[in-house]
Amino acid sequence: MIVGDSLRAKRLSERLYELNVFALPIAFPMVAKDKARIRTIMNASLTEDDVGVAIAGFEKAGRELGLI
Repeated sequence: MIVGDSLRAKRLSERLYELNVFALPIAFPMVAKDKARIRTIMNASLTEDDVGVAIAGFEKAGRELGLI
């Protein structure tokens, strides 16, 4: 998920962790300035409930941080 600002990506990652979603911020210098993003890892062992928790977490955190 492209966030843009590195600080917002870090805050989003921290908030997602509080919501039981592990998603790492990828920021400058790993990506261009203002192209910070959140990286998740999906695999076949995730259940539908796991995916639902992740989606709900992204929605809640994204709204709290004004990203959506």
